[in-house]
Amino acid sequence: MDEKKDNIIRLEEIKSSKNALKEETSAAEEEATPVQKVKHPEAVIEAVLFSLGNSVEYTRLAEVLGRDVPETKRLVRALKTKYDKEASRGITITELDESVQMCTKTAMYEHLIRITKVPKKYELSEAALETLSIVAYKQPVTRLEIERIRGVSSDHAVNKLLDYGLITELGRLNAPGRPLLFGTTEEFLRSFGVKSIDELPQAAPERVEEMKKEAEEEANVYLKI
Repeated sequence: MDEKKDNIIRLEEIKSSKNALKEETSAAEEEATPVQKVKHPEAVIEAVLFSLGNSVEYTRLAEVLGRDVPETKRLVRALKTKYDKEASRGITITELDESVQMCTKTAMYEHLIRITKVPKKYELSEAALETLSIVAYKQPVTRLEIERIRGVSSDHAVNKLLDYGLITELGRLNAPGRPLLFGTTEEFLRSFGVKSIDELPQAAPERVEEMKKEAEEEANVYLKI
């Protein structure tokens, strides 16, 4: 009787092991199965970008579409062309580095502020623009470096740019005091109509030489101190 009971237990254990193995194999096969291409990619792109609101990385969007990144970019740009060509459309698509976002056309601004009552136009002072330029071209940069270049305190300008979302804290410099590092944001790219900081205009060669001389003179001053 005990032997029969033991055999039944063993059979149950074998059966359980087989089922577990089958489940693991099915899970592995499911993970290995590539994502199928969606039938209506433009519709999916619209749905994803509209639903998320924020920018979406091309790699993530490509996974959803079941396509590679280059093909995904072609599909997105084709859809953007359609939006931009049709005057009856109030939306467009903006590329930001390796991400993409759906947004309203700039021509719609005057209509939008009637609803929101809060215009999102930035009124940047000369000091803020100066500070923003330094951050854009020298990022990541500390507040002290900004002030050395400008020659004046930049607390107000930096705080204003942070409020506007045009710059952000990137971390801390591995140096005494652990000063904060600042860099530009996607909002900066959107506001100035560029895909990445690489598209920013280059400084004139003579200005580059001036900045080099200024940096050398500043370094000599610190060495003397």
